[in-house]
Amino acid sequence: MCVLAFAWGADPRRPLVLIGNRDERHDRPAEPLARWDETPHVIAGRDAEAGGTWLGVSEQGRMAVVTNLRNPAGPDPGKASRGQLVADLLTGGGRYADPAAPDLADFNPFNLIDVRAGCARILSNRPEPAIRPLAPGIHGMSNGPLDEPWPKVERIKAILAGWLETGDGNAAPLLDALRADAAPLAGPETVHLSPIFIINPVYGTRCSTVLIVEADGIGRIAERRYDERGQGTGETAIEFSWPVEE
Repeated sequence: MCVLAFAWGADPRRPLVLIGNRDERHDRPAEPLARWDETPHVIAGRDAEAGGTWLGVSEQGRMAVVTNLRNPAGPDPGKASRGQLVADLLTGGGRYADPAAPDLADFNPFNLIDVRAGCARILSNRPEPAIRPLAPGIHGMSNGPLDEPWPKVERIKAILAGWLETGDGNAAPLLDALRADAAPLAGPETVHLSPIFIINPVYGTRCSTVLIVEADGIGRIAERRYDERGQGTGETAIEFSWPVEE
């Protein structure tokens, strides 16, 4: 993901809500949101190039989403895939299913929100590898530190806060709002000033995602996909079950 807002324990009716846009090269192949054949409890899109994912949920009570951090030197191709870290956290298997802080140095710069066992935490390897609890509330994240007050981060947090106030559980207004703030990306040096939705023939917003977990454990995740012109190419919505603490 490249910009997201995350409500954790901010609304007793919906203990977990996440909205966000994924920006990526349009020529990088990806599979749409679906249950994974090998682990049906996992629902996520899939990066067909590296095999991992950017965002997903598991019916075993796990959720994970990653944003890349800017690195002026460019990514190190020898590092492990950040998408694989997300996949391992969701499936509960693999080398990074339960990482310790030193393991986070295996990846190019990132921030990751991880939910499991009724707790939320932020994993990051900048400025140094660390894992820390995430306090209840509405948080925003893009390609900088958690809750860095970039204009688009503040806007997407306001979108989510406004939706929570309405009490309407419909995901469609959130998906529409994630498309409404659209413009071209001027250049990488202005990424902190970029819109929520980027239209660019080479690198732009590929999909919008809304994830909602109700207090009774009923969950919904919806993905709306776009082409290089910012035109919709498809939409997927899947219901799932989320463990409820007694």
